Amino acid sequence: MSNQNIYSREAILNNIDPNENWDVIIIGGGATGLGTALDSVTRGYKTLLLEMADYAKGTSSRSTKLVHGGVRYLAQGNIDLVKEALHERGLLAKNAPHLVKNQSFIIPNYRWWEGMYYTIGLKVYDFLAGKLSLGKSKHIKTKETVNRIETLKKDKIKGGVVYQDGQFDDSRLAINVAQSCVEEGATLLNYFKVTGLTKDGNGNISGVKATDSETNIEYNFKGKTVVNATGIFTDEIIQMDNPEARKMVRPSQGVHLVFDKSFLPGNDAIMIPKTDDGRVLFAVPWHDKVIVGTTDTMLDEHSLEPQAQEQEIEFILKTFNKYISKQVSRDDVLSIFAGLRPLAAPKDNSEKSKEISRSHKIIVSNTGLVTITGGKWTTFRRMAQDTVNKIISLGKLPKMDCKTEHFALHGAQPMTSLENHLYIYGSDKEKIETLMQHEPALAEKLHSALPFTKAEVVWAARYEMARSIDDVLARRVRALFLNAKAAIESAPTVADILAKELNKTEDWKTQQIETFTKMAKHYTI
Repeated sequence: MSNQNIYSREAILNNIDPNENWDVIIIGGGATGLGTALDSVTRGYKTLLLEMADYAKGTSSRSTKLVHGGVRYLAQGNIDLVKEALHERGLLAKNAPHLVKNQSFIIPNYRWWEGMYYTIGLKVYDFLAGKLSLGKSKHIKTKETVNRIETLKKDKIKGGVVYQDGQFDDSRLAINVAQSCVEEGATLLNYFKVTGLTKDGNGNISGVKATDSETNIEYNFKGKTVVNATGIFTDEIIQMDNPEARKMVRPSQGVHLVFDKSFLPGNDAIMIPKTDDGRVLFAVPWHDKVIVGTTDTMLDEHSLEPQAQEQEIEFILKTFNKYISKQVSRDDVLSIFAGLRPLAAPKDNSEKSKEISRSHKIIVSNTGLVTITGGKWTTFRRMAQDTVNKIISLGKLPKMDCKTEHFALHGAQPMTSLENHLYIYGSDKEKIETLMQHEPALAEKLHSALPFTKAEVVWAARYEMARSIDDVLARRVRALFLNAKAAIESAPTVADILAKELNKTEDWKTQQIETFTKMAKHYTI
C-alpha cells in the first residue's frame, strides 16, 4: 500500500483481518484513548481504536488550551499532581514543539499582600518544574503590569506577578497523535460506534461489537483487552459490561467565550485567581483571538454538543469586565463553546465539583474491562502509560517498555514564525504550501474573517481523516471556535471540497450543511 494512503478510510477497512485477535482494543478517540493507542502501538502491541464520532469531538477539543501544571491544585496542596503535570508539560513541549508554546501569565494584584503571596506560591511552582521549567516567575511593578496589559483597569492596581505555563491547540494535537498511531501501525477508525461487549465462556470480555456509522455495517472485533476511554460516556460502556454498576462519572461543564484580540492586546494572558465562585478565570491569547473561561457547573446529563447556560455566559462577561477597561458585551462574543469534564462521581453525591478528584483513575472490572477516567490533556501521555502498565500487570500482555516519553509526534518541528497560521502543521506546512502552488485556487481563503484556506480542507480529507464539515471547521481548522458566524458562512465551500475528495453526493452536501449550521448556531449568542 503506498504511503500516500495509510490514512484513507477505505485502505484502513480493507486491511482489517476479521479473524485478527487484537492485543488492545480502545473505545474512545479523545486525548485519553488516542494517548493509550499510541502507547500501546509503540510498545509493539496490535492496537485498534474505535471512536463513535470524530477524534477529540467531545471534551478534548473544548479545553482552555493550556498545557499546565495546575496552579489551582498547588493552592489545594496537591503537590504530586502538580509535579506530574509539570513534568508532562515539559515533555509535551519537546514532543510537539509545533503545537505547544511558552505563554506568560500575569496575575494582577489589587491588595498589598497579593504580590508577595502569589510570588511565593509560584516560586514553588517553578521549583516543582525542575529542569523542565519554562521560566522563572517574578513580581512586576504597577507600571510594567499596565504597560504589558493595556486594557487592564488601572484603578487600585498594585502591580502583578508573572509566571510561565504552556499553551497549545487541543484538537490539532489529537489529530497529530492519531496520525502518529496510524504511522506506527495501529488501526484507527472514527465514526465507528461500539454497540456491545462480547464475553467468552467464563464471562470475561473477549472483544467488542461495533457499527460503521457511514455504511451501517456491523463488525465483531476480538481482543485480549478492552480499554474504556470514553470520558463523559464512561458509564455507558461500564453498563454494557455490568448493568448494575454504580455511576463512575459526573459531568461538570466548563464554558469559554472567544473575543477579538483588541480586548487583550499584547502577548500576555491574565489569570484571575479568585472569582465569585472560587474558581480561577483565564483570559488567554489564542490564534489571534482571546479565550476567556471557564465555569464549573455540575450537570446530570451529558451530550456530544453541550450548551452554555445563560448564567455561565453572564458570569464570564461580568468577571472579565471587572478587570478590563475596554468592556465586553454579548455582541462581542465571536464563539462560545462548552466542554464536559468527566469528574469521578462522588460516593455521597456531594456537589462540590472543585473538590472532586482531578487526577486520573484506572478501574478494572471483574470481567476484565479496563476503564481509564479523569485527568487532563497535559497528563494524557502519563495516563496512557499507566493504563498500559496496568494491563501488563494483569498478565494480559507480555511486558514491553513504554516508548512515548521521547516520541516526536507527527509534524513535530520547532515552531517557526507565528505570522503564518500554517505553523501549527509543523513539518506538514510545506506540503500544504506545495498543494497551493500546484493548484492556485486552493490558496483562496474559506472566509475573509479567517486565515484558513481551501488547501487545508483538502489536506484534512486526505491525510487527517476528516469526514464531515464539522470535522474540518471545528477540529482540523479551528474556525467554529474562533468565529462561529464565519464558520457557518464557510460551510458550503467546505462541503463542495469534501464531496469531491470523499466522493459524496449532492444530497450529502445539503444534509451536511444543514446539520453543521444547526449545530454551529449554538456557538453564537
